[in-house]
Amino acid sequence: MELETLLETEAHLWITRPGEIRDPELLLSYDALLTKDEREKVARFRFEKDRHTSLVTRALVRTVLSRYADVSPADWRFVANEYGRPEISEPREERSLRFNLSHTEGLVVCLVGRDRELGVDVEDRTRGGDLLDVADRFFSPFEVKALRALPPEEQMDRFFLYWTLKESYIKARGMGLAIPLSAFSFDLDSPGSGIRVLFDPSLEDDPGRWQFSAMSYGRGHAIAAGVESKRDRDVKIVLRETVPLT
Repeated sequence: MELETLLETEAHLWITRPGEIRDPELLLSYDALLTKDEREKVARFRFEKDRHTSLVTRALVRTVLSRYADVSPADWRFVANEYGRPEISEPREERSLRFNLSHTEGLVVCLVGRDRELGVDVEDRTRGGDLLDVADRFFSPFEVKALRALPPEEQMDRFFLYWTLKESYIKARGMGLAIPLSAFSFDLDSPGSGIRVLFDPSLEDDPGRWQFSAMSYGRGHAIAAGVESKRDRDVKIVLRETVPLT
């Protein structure tokens, strides 16, 4: 298979729907790609649906990475950083490839770039719960004020836009919830500014270092990506849909 070209000004977002992958032989092929440790982690999930999603997620990242390097999907090895973010450990010569994963009900996504930090989040917008209460607890005062100023019918979409953007940033930093979600804000309402991030000085980060994108996928999913921007050049998020090994 001819390798994909990954330009310096691109990051590729791969999407798959685990619920549509049910061929037993294909699932056995996914299992064959995994290490013993990975199989054990998949098996630890209590519910079959979660085991299935975990299996598809692991097959997705292995097959996607092999689109950019002459490496068999079964030959990738991964290590988690101190906060749990997976990264490539072997082959060492392919460590310039960076990836980040996210999954929710009905969707798995994998964002891939080269020599840049990146993060992605996907959320099911049909889930219930008191979203304003969650926002009050975790968002910045700036975001809470903007969210509550919207008409009620627009608040749900705005909540998930904030949530996915915030998750994409903390995942790109590789620190997860070690970064308080209230320590940075997204300004979505300033005319002509697009998606603008504002950092508390305690984070010691530069807004100019980052570029953020957000999109809806189908009727029920919100996706956001955060990528490290270099030389003030915009990074294009290229969408790809796939079923691993087909």
